[in-house]
Amino acid sequence: MSFIIDPYRFGFVCPDADATAFVVAAGITNTTQKQAICTLVSDLKAYGLWTKMKAIYPFCGSTATQQKYNLKDPRDLDAAFRLVFSGGWTHSSTGALPNGVNAYADTFLIPSTSLSQNSTHLSYYSRTNNTTGRTEMGVRTASGNECYLIIRYDDQVIYGAINRGGYVRGGTLTTTASYLIGSRLTSTTEKYYWQGSLFQTLSQTSANIPTHSIYIGAKNVAGTANEFNNRQCAFASIGDGLTDTE
Repeated sequence: MSFIIDPYRFGFVCPDADATAFVVAAGITNTTQKQAICTLVSDLKAYGLWTKMKAIYPFCGSTATQQKYNLKDPRDLDAAFRLVFSGGWTHSSTGALPNGVNAYADTFLIPSTSLSQNSTHLSYYSRTNNTTGRTEMGVRTASGNECYLIIRYDDQVIYGAINRGGYVRGGTLTTTASYLIGSRLTSTTEKYYWQGSLFQTLSQTSANIPTHSIYIGAKNVAGTANEFNNRQCAFASIGDGLTDTE
């Protein structure tokens, strides 16, 4: 195994070129964060998940410039799905906090061109526990087809839709400071996972896949940001559908 070593610049040793490329692009200087990125990439590859991911946002660093990069492709390009932050965000070492008023981040990832109608997942790790909120991440087309996650809406229950029209109210979570995954692997079923366990299985038929880009911190409603969220994001991902084990 070959090692990429530049201790004078990076202060750590990582055997993975993808992890190192991200650390360099994002200018990550914290040793703990650098080692965590190295472990994350190595583990995703070891468990066969790396190729299923289209975009991974670890929100490392403490500035918008550092936190915009996609771990899968850390180029500063729309085509690489790096984030462009708009509105009021607070960036810190624990994540990116949208203000719930006008903040959103455009991923430039359009489901109809980068994902499959019957194989899609979204994930969002919130570090904020509150009783009100809107869309964690997602998109809705003018025709009503959606792909989004809401950990807890104003009525205190979760909502989600993966490549279909309408919505289905889920159960109530004990805290919104948690990690939620929504996944579709068939044309008839969606699954939602909370804190690493299957939380809900929905019999929902897929429809046309959305044709606008996914926003984080809000929902992209046919090109306009809406349903602004107010929970700090410490991690988010977009990619192919995931199995229970994955």
